[in-house]
Amino acid sequence: MPRLSRLSYCVRLAMESSCPTFVYSNADYNNHVSRLRESDQPPDLSKFDMRLRSAWVERMQRGLFRYHLGHLETRILPGHARLVAQLNVERGQQRRKPQEILSIKQDFDPKLFNFNKANTKETMFELRKHEVPEAIHEDGLIKACRMVINVSPLEFGHSLIVPEPNQCHPQVLTPHSIQVGIECVLLSSDPGLRVGFNSLGAFASVNHLHLHAYYLKHELAVESAPAESVMTARGLHCLSTFPRGFLFYTEGGDLPSVVSAIHTLTDFLVNHDIAHNLFLTRGSPPDAEGAHDARRSGVRIIVWPRLSCFGAKEETAFNVALCELAGHLPFKNREDYETTTEEKVHSVIKKYTLSPDMFVDLQAQVTSYLTLLESGTNHCE
Repeated sequence: MPRLSRLSYCVRLAMESSCPTFVYSNADYNNHVSRLRESDQPPDLSKFDMRLRSAWVERMQRGLFRYHLGHLETRILPGHARLVAQLNVERGQQRRKPQEILSIKQDFDPKLFNFNKANTKETMFELRKHEVPEAIHEDGLIKACRMVINVSPLEFGHSLIVPEPNQCHPQVLTPHSIQVGIECVLLSSDPGLRVGFNSLGAFASVNHLHLHAYYLKHELAVESAPAESVMTARGLHCLSTFPRGFLFYTEGGDLPSVVSAIHTLTDFLVNHDIAHNLFLTRGSPPDAEGAHDARRSGVRIIVWPRLSCFGAKEETAFNVALCELAGHLPFKNREDYETTTEEKVHSVIKKYTLSPDMFVDLQAQVTSYLTLLESGTNHCE
């Protein structure tokens, strides 16, 4: 999109946009959170949870979704992975047709659907951080996110986090979008809130920067999966279990450095045309004793590099995107939902993820790249 044309488009959108705001600061982070248990009483909701849930339910009651989301039939598949399978036929049938994606670095196209074209009634509120330096643009404007309902929800509260929508960013992670995604999890007192991102070529359906957020009342194995330290200086770990991915962790105090490390990694993937999915969830520290640690004080951020899918035929049972890689499986039809096994699920996921050898090779490339950056930084100092 030509620079002047894009600029004029963004200016017009900024003049037209107006919605309620939710203002927060670091003081609103919740660090006294424990893992979700089926028998536990629901957690006391934070201000962010109450705002998000009430706005989402109100719009469901107004009929702004493509279907009414009731209780989803759910079962935990036998096996070590404790995969959470859910039957959600209507999402498979009624979700918006994905845009044609040809490249991980595809430009934003204002002629196609984007979230600035969504019904304004679908916007719940604007998310703004209290005026601190990192929340302000160089031109003095405050960076903000729009919280929008996902009209084809996969679970309760399914919303879209749209960072700086009027800037018309393509579906490529920015430092601000990563930070807001992590902060949404920290603002929640519910360990069931999940946030995620699909890159282009990794089943992103709209080329306009956005993340997904939703509540899932089931513990996922990735919350406590064992991990190996790869690069201490960058806080980089690798999951030891399938599917292999890169792991970061934060409780909020070191957020700027963690965001920088994550963005350096995702930027590396984009520049090397490697599709990827991002998943953020409450989890135990990487050095904790896995399932024996009930702490969910911080956030686990997992980045899964994967094989790109451009114009690929969709799977009949489920697509392999952010929630499926995390162990949450929304099924499109009852037969697959009732008959699938952990082994069958893993066989589908393996078609879209890197082989063990490919992942090891990529890990070596990433480590080498980060080491060069570190040495360059030290040299400059």
